[in-house]
Amino acid sequence: MSAAQEVWRRGLCTAYPVTIKVNVDQAGHATTNGLPALKDAIASADAPIVENLQRAGAVVIGRTNTPEFSFRAETDNPLHGRTINPWGDHVSPGGSSGGAGAAVMAGIGGPGPWKRHRRQPAVSGRRQWCRHGQAGLGRVAAWNPSQKAERGMLAQAMSVQGIIARTVRDLRLSMPTAISPDPRDPFHVPLPYEGPSIDGPIRVAFTRETYEFDLHPEVSAALDTARHALTDAGYLVEEREPPLLREAASTGFRALMGEVRSLMGPDVRAHGSGLLNDIFDEYYRQFPPFEGAEQLQMMAKRSHYARQWSLFLDKYPLVLTPFMLQPTFRPLRDTEGAEGVREVLGSAIYSYSMNFMGLPAGCVPARLAHLPQGELPISVQLVGRRWREDLIVNACEAIETRVGVMADHLFRRGV
Repeated sequence: MSAAQEVWRRGLCTAYPVTIKVNVDQAGHATTNGLPALKDAIASADAPIVENLQRAGAVVIGRTNTPEFSFRAETDNPLHGRTINPWGDHVSPGGSSGGAGAAVMAGIGGPGPWKRHRRQPAVSGRRQWCRHGQAGLGRVAAWNPSQKAERGMLAQAMSVQGIIARTVRDLRLSMPTAISPDPRDPFHVPLPYEGPSIDGPIRVAFTRETYEFDLHPEVSAALDTARHALTDAGYLVEEREPPLLREAASTGFRALMGEVRSLMGPDVRAHGSGLLNDIFDEYYRQFPPFEGAEQLQMMAKRSHYARQWSLFLDKYPLVLTPFMLQPTFRPLRDTEGAEGVREVLGSAIYSYSMNFMGLPAGCVPARLAHLPQGELPISVQLVGRRWREDLIVNACEAIETRVGVMADHLFRRGV
């Protein structure tokens, strides 16, 4: 094996181009977080994930867009404008890492670091993967040297930085570099990227339960494709309903809204646009924030949900679920009142439930849908045991092997 091949095998190769999201500190550049008020907030030092990637030889070639405060499922803001999805303007780019997702799928750079709500990676994180058709995963704590104050406890527990890549292979190669330890993360767990092998076929729990929401036929078909791909790859896939999913989702987002309104609310009112404030008001209506003792009780209950899932994952190391229940929502849908917010955020129960419980989850395209509006990749979600992102990536790769790389479709169209 040549020296260059060895570097590539271990992580990002020398001179590999990457982009950095504008809510992640990069020395000499503004960490705007999509806000005009922060357009001159020049970072004096790199965030840990940026240091890790550059230390491995990556070259930062640009910055990518995010919504105001990185707290919408649509990437649009008064400072940088609206991001367009490479698949066409019939579909939102998602958020909060819509700019990173669009750049990666348009062929700009390689993997793109993003900040997402943990295990996320937020109303953001995985949303851009399912909207653009790439793979992504995160583990690094979302912390910036330019921070003026520590974030709330839920934000700390739910927010990580990670990698968006065009292929699962790129994700596998870059993750070990991205998760290198940093003393500025006081809660870093010194675990390797790859864990011990599991004896026998890996059991995968499969669900298409959507509770009070509708499941689109194209999303159902994507789930079937993923299930068959895993079965053919040697996984033992069994239909099972995971524990307390709907309750954990509702409790988690209401608790997050309680923390956000108390700690971030004044800044949103002072520095957010009128449009953003209208959207936040609808968030609060649909997810009434917990307050006082009830907020503390619901934050404590997070351990109960996580424990039930830990027991479930002890039997089923992976869980195959829908991610978004509909294949698409149109750009700026979250500006269209109660129904818009319900479609964009309210139905994302498989996203923010994992965020709240702190479980690693990855999205991978499992189908290219031909909709009346245009083509669009449909992604599924794989949830795994804590610190076993390697199991998730292996399963994603089995699905990608069956379905193919979605970026190839875009490149053939000349995007």
